[in-house]
Amino acid sequence: MKKFLVIGNPISHSLSPKLHNYWLKKNNINGIYDKEKLDSNDLKKFILRVKNNEIYGINVTVPFKKEIISYLDELSLEAEKTQSVNTIFLDNGKVKGHNTDVDGFELSLSKIKFDVKGKKIFILGAGGVVPSIIFSLKRMKSSKIFISNRTKTKAEGLNNIFNDLSVINWGEVPNFDMVINATSLGLDNKDEINLDFSKIEKGKLYYDVIYNPKETNFLKKAKAMGNKTENGKKMFIYQAAASFKIWHKIYPIIDEDVDKILD
Repeated sequence: MKKFLVIGNPISHSLSPKLHNYWLKKNNINGIYDKEKLDSNDLKKFILRVKNNEIYGINVTVPFKKEIISYLDELSLEAEKTQSVNTIFLDNGKVKGHNTDVDGFELSLSKIKFDVKGKKIFILGAGGVVPSIIFSLKRMKSSKIFISNRTKTKAEGLNNIFNDLSVINWGEVPNFDMVINATSLGLDNKDEINLDFSKIEKGKLYYDVIYNPKETNFLKKAKAMGNKTENGKKMFIYQAAASFKIWHKIYPIIDEDVDKILD
């Protein structure tokens, strides 16, 4: 039986095993997908397990998407450009890193018919999935990207990867068409993002990459103010489907049952 894993820290909230094990069963694949909490000093030894065919595929979540790169043999174009890896596999004896978050994010917006072209986007956070989101936004031709992080230097560091980002102080709220919470604030139901959006006119899109819980306080407040909201479930599903295709050469069916198992 082939083994697949998602790694991160924390990892208990991840619904990846539910989704991938559903698809494995649906496609009659002899495999199992689990989750494992790691520390930074575990990564090198862990990647050897891929090289030795003990693990056939890995998904990577916070905080290891960038850190894992130094232990890999090759990167795909998307992983190279974003300096972020969320999918690992063995390719001709080499451990390769890919980034399916890019397509996952783009497809999630496509499914809700939100056109980014010419729009101003405000991103909260600077780690994890943020480089993938910026790469996608630039590819979809957004007009302006604002970014704010509690540690400002981390946000400023993204200008080493991308051009023309407007880094602003935490607490400032620019005029935007879409705001994305890409911080971990919201994983706990008590978490609050203490930013004042009251001066922004309603009807904007508030997007939270968190999918569990399915409605964070950030989204609840946005909805109460008359805005459109979207959580990270669609992005999660589509990035997972792309990983599944890489490992198994099958693009899994995304149907109502998939939605149900993630609720």
